[in-house]
Amino acid sequence: MNLDIRISEFEGPLDLLLHLIKESKMDILEIEIEKITEQYLTYIESQEKLNLEVASEYLVLASELIEMKSRMLLPKSSNDLEIVEEEDPRDELIGRLLEYQAYKEITKALKEKEEDRQQFYTKAPENFSQFREEEASLSSDVSLDDLVEAFKKYLQRKREMKPLKTKVTVNEISVSSRRCDIKRILGEKRRVSFFELFPEVSKEYIVATFLAVLEMAKSKELKIVQKDTFDDIVCEVA
Repeated sequence: MNLDIRISEFEGPLDLLLHLIKESKMDILEIEIEKITEQYLTYIESQEKLNLEVASEYLVLASELIEMKSRMLLPKSSNDLEIVEEEDPRDELIGRLLEYQAYKEITKALKEKEEDRQQFYTKAPENFSQFREEEASLSSDVSLDDLVEAFKKYLQRKREMKPLKTKVTVNEISVSSRRCDIKRILGEKRRVSFFELFPEVSKEYIVATFLAVLEMAKSKELKIVQKDTFDDIVCEVA
């Protein structure tokens, strides 16, 4: 058997033993202890002849194989009255080899996945703050929350004043049309109460007007001011 191999080529004595079993084409569940022990010892001796240091763990396994070989060569005792089934000395070694082989295969699979992952390159994160849309700034003393709160109070007043019977008509109101109306009103008055911009009570009209005011404030077409906390909110030309 060609033994032109070195300790450094194996990760440990079990790795060497698996190599010898594979080279001898043995079934790992039916290890020929006598044959494999001779091959293992021959390998250890070849390393010593080359003045190579053999790790103690390799020598420990060598002693275990010798002991196992001796036990299997001993004649089996029998009892005429009772036959006791003796434990196979190879069972523990086979279990260790199967477990090591499983770990080795998993390690190989993980290594392949690691190599595949190294072929992917990710782009470093960038700062997208320059593309962020600026928040609408209504004025120095009126926040969007203040405007929404005033709008809620206006809706509450309108619900309380709503007549018992109303005539339902189909009249679509767009935000753009309300912006034109508000521009016209500010062109005439220059300054108007926020609540005066809602002469109609329909849901479509109120929503379109409110959105138009927000868009115009954001584009600085108008300015929304409130002098004191409980004063009326006023829209004026920016």
